Amino acid sequence: MTLRAILVLGSALSAGLPVHATDWQPLPESAPIPENNPQSEAKVLLGKTLYFDPRFSEHGTLSCNSCHNVMAGGDDNRPNSIGMHDARGDRSAPTVWNAAFYSTQFWDGRAATLEDQAKGPVVNPIEMGMESLDEAMARLKQIPGYIPMFEAAFPGEADPVTADHAAMAVAAFERTLITPNSPYDRYVKGDEGALSEQQVRGMNSFSELGCTSCHSGPNFSGPPLPMGTGFFMKFPTYPGSAYDEQYGLLEDSGRYAVTQKDEDKHTWRVPTLRNVALTAPYFHNGKVATLDEAVRVMAKTQLNKELSDEQATDLVAFLGALSGEFPEMTMPRLPGTPGMSVIPP
Repeated sequence: MTLRAILVLGSALSAGLPVHATDWQPLPESAPIPENNPQSEAKVLLGKTLYFDPRFSEHGTLSCNSCHNVMAGGDDNRPNSIGMHDARGDRSAPTVWNAAFYSTQFWDGRAATLEDQAKGPVVNPIEMGMESLDEAMARLKQIPGYIPMFEAAFPGEADPVTADHAAMAVAAFERTLITPNSPYDRYVKGDEGALSEQQVRGMNSFSELGCTSCHSGPNFSGPPLPMGTGFFMKFPTYPGSAYDEQYGLLEDSGRYAVTQKDEDKHTWRVPTLRNVALTAPYFHNGKVATLDEAVRVMAKTQLNKELSDEQATDLVAFLGALSGEFPEMTMPRLPGTPGMSVIPP
């Protein structure tokens, strides 16, 4: 046993932690920052402004925040988000809080980085509906106030107002969306009173049942991996339960739609459990309404186990302890267009 392992074990014993769990870790105070997109105050402000601006959707009605509401749990609490022309996709909007800790983005991991992810919804016909990124940038360039913001965020660039820079700015803002210091985080740091007895029982059950085989690491979304290397899992791992039909678990092929590899059928990027109590309804299709039902579905489909009512209640209590502290969020003032509108009639 290494010195670190001895220290972790001793700390766990003294704090009453479940020592059989593998590597309980608090959430870091900051997310990984790629070398090619360093943070700056000007870049984060630009990204935040773009994130809240609905003018980069076809009819000027939808922003990133419409589906990933950072004034709440980072999603929209709908089974499926409402896109342009009232279109709806087959998948639920995942929370953007702590998404900076993922090594791939989207439910199927098709985007390697937050920068890649930021470009997709703008031109998706059932999301923001713009015909192209060029069209979106042409609209942006008609808004005078954005030009100096891009120049401040990307100083010295010959052409700072580009789609790549817009995506980099949005990603920089999203890397500030971290919710540390949850009751769980305080507990694993040694605050024995941070969790209730029921939450500690749920934490033990979480480990004993095998939930940590997928939902591990500080983000409860799997081990930290190099950017672009996703952590994926079959869902359902044990098909054949009544839940398959009840909740349509086999209707979406998951990552297979991206790779066309048979082994990727019904495979998904493991989602974070941070703030999961705030992001109902659950799963990629948003068909499970409550967290109590979600833990029962997961136990059966992923671990082939039936939960007792007490186990389910304890697990839900523990998952509630993963809700962290949200940074103060103020709505940005969007640059105006005096005497005109950039939205076509």
